[in-house]
Amino acid sequence: MTQASSGAAGQSAAELILAADRSAERGDIRGARALLERATAENGAPPDSWLKLAAMCKAGGDDAAAERAVDGALRSDPLHFVALLFKASLMERAGNPRAGEAYGNALAQRPAGALPAQMSATVAHAEAVHRAHIAEADKRFGVAMAPFEKRASADEARRMARFRSNALRLTRPYHSEPTHFHYPGLVEREFHDRAGFPWLLALEHACDAILAEFHAVMAAEHALLEPYIQYPAEVPLRQWKALNRSRNWTAIHLWKDGRRVEENARHCPRTMAVLEQIPQPRAAGCSPNAMFSLLAPRTTIPPHVGVNNTRLVCHLPLIVPDHCWFRVGAETRSWTPGEAFVFDDTIEHEAANGSEALRVVFIIDVWHPDLSPVERDAVSAMLAAGQGGPNAGL
Repeated sequence: MTQASSGAAGQSAAELILAADRSAERGDIRGARALLERATAENGAPPDSWLKLAAMCKAGGDDAAAERAVDGALRSDPLHFVALLFKASLMERAGNPRAGEAYGNALAQRPAGALPAQMSATVAHAEAVHRAHIAEADKRFGVAMAPFEKRASADEARRMARFRSNALRLTRPYHSEPTHFHYPGLVEREFHDRAGFPWLLALEHACDAILAEFHAVMAAEHALLEPYIQYPAEVPLRQWKALNRSRNWTAIHLWKDGRRVEENARHCPRTMAVLEQIPQPRAAGCSPNAMFSLLAPRTTIPPHVGVNNTRLVCHLPLIVPDHCWFRVGAETRSWTPGEAFVFDDTIEHEAANGSEALRVVFIIDVWHPDLSPVERDAVSAMLAAGQGGPNAGL
């Protein structure tokens, strides 16, 4: 007779689990399982009780019962990391083709920090099986989409590729999340297609002149160089804590919040002339904005979002040492001197200069192309009426 059958009928769940632990230590797998089945018979049994039962069922060679026990743990806590990992391992043992996906679901719930040493091999195996699953699925999806990618434009092909990587959870969707002003219905794109901004060519053709004028304004005795981020300490924004009023990220403004900064602009006549060809927003106290952005060596700009999704941001890289990068949403790029691009700064983005030299980018704001002329007028009027809120410009 096992201890399970001889135990008192009135034992609590905790007592049953302790008795099961002692049975397991003696190698009495059947007795431990019976005790744990009684401990989990009541509603509300915690996940750990179910997982102990699953382990005894598996040790006894009853994988079907083990999976039922794991499901009991997941009914109690659907995101339980160990339970999800256990279930995936049972699926793999059974030859279930969705085991790789199940391992991915488990790994998505991996807790922060170091895991117990006894779990390291299990987690490493889960990662290997999941990588193989992703590689196989990516190959299958790629074959299916290849004929259509060949017919697609460059922008369409990029979106198709992102659709595939999102489905594989290699990337995730990012959305516009402005800190102050959100205009509904505007297309959310991390990097916008060049075709929508024909003036980019004129800006790029002027790159050498703009760079020369940057050097001129830097050498000018009365040029204004100031911290890029200057929020009052009491403003309820945490994203700029590390760089607020820092000299590691500075700017030379030509236009700032709709005001021409004459101390700098007078040294940059060709740059100012190029800006006249670009559809920049105009709202008193808010825009246009145009500046040289200087990022010091070994400086990182943390993930953050911009103020207002009615305008986009254009970068024209001027001085870019090695080990510099820029991420918007799920896409990371290296700046290339003279190659401009437009992005939505209300989507999470970050940047870094990992070199020992200065990085310089010319930055301007431009209207979001989805806004009609009357919408632009309405936005300008409202922002001017409210003076844009704190630091409504770039």
